[in-house]
Amino acid sequence: MLAEVSKNVFLHVSQNRVLNKAAKKWGLKFGASQVVAGDTIESAIRKVNQLNQKGLVCTLDHLGEFVFTEEEARLSTAMCIQTLEAIAESGVQSNLSLKMTSLGLDISKELCMENMRRILHMARMNNIFVRIDMEDYLHCQISLDMYKELRKEFDNVGIVIQAYLYRTEQDMNDLHQYQANLRLVKGAYKESPEVSFPEKKDVDENYKKIIKMHLLNGHYTAVASHDEEMIQYTKRLVRENGISNDQFEFQMLYGICVELQDRLVKEGYKVRVYVPYGIDWFGYFMRRLAERPANVWFVLKNFAK
Repeated sequence: MLAEVSKNVFLHVSQNRVLNKAAKKWGLKFGASQVVAGDTIESAIRKVNQLNQKGLVCTLDHLGEFVFTEEEARLSTAMCIQTLEAIAESGVQSNLSLKMTSLGLDISKELCMENMRRILHMARMNNIFVRIDMEDYLHCQISLDMYKELRKEFDNVGIVIQAYLYRTEQDMNDLHQYQANLRLVKGAYKESPEVSFPEKKDVDENYKKIIKMHLLNGHYTAVASHDEEMIQYTKRLVRENGISNDQFEFQMLYGICVELQDRLVKEGYKVRVYVPYGIDWFGYFMRRLAERPANVWFVLKNFAK
């Protein structure tokens, strides 16, 4: 019960615009540097290079939330393009992840599509894959609609599917014709029981179902989880069905379950680390605390200092 209360508090706080604005002035304090790879692209590229040397591949994400002006959206787009240029120039093994709200989705679909096309053109020129992060339920349908539209023009774009939503299985069926490269996650937003499974066991079962669906459909699958039960399930599934290791990868967050990441690499699996960076770290960090209450200890230690 205490863990659930803690989760709800952090999820609520993650959406607080006043605290988010204040956090930009604090810098990466209170333990955030554990899960955020610095303020700048230079610091992030250094972290990616270190992870590459350990056999891990990455996806970089310039953090950004609460974008409400066209100027802010274009600035965020420019940062995504700068990130792509840094990946290409440094030669690190990394994709790009982004949130379409940071590119102006809440302002207009047309603005966001314009910015997405700019990013995807640059990524295609440099042979870099771009992943659209899924956000809360209110953005789910429009994100999927825009992905389908972009997929007709670009083959270097994928999206995220969340297991905790009731609609997910139908979304997977709809995406089958697009041969979608999907990152499959449990889901990290606070949603109503009207649209999402309230019980963890139901989320877990649905997660296993969509992993199996996508792999057996023959599409590239990124299993993004720190849950060892889900990782072992995936291992058994691919082994029993003769699925090549080239058809899937495991994905985990920067700074979390590092030993597990290293162990999977030693076992011969592809592991991609989600590496966020930037000054707009507050919402991301609060959601990580909601997922893993043990991380609160790092916050308390830094407050004490």
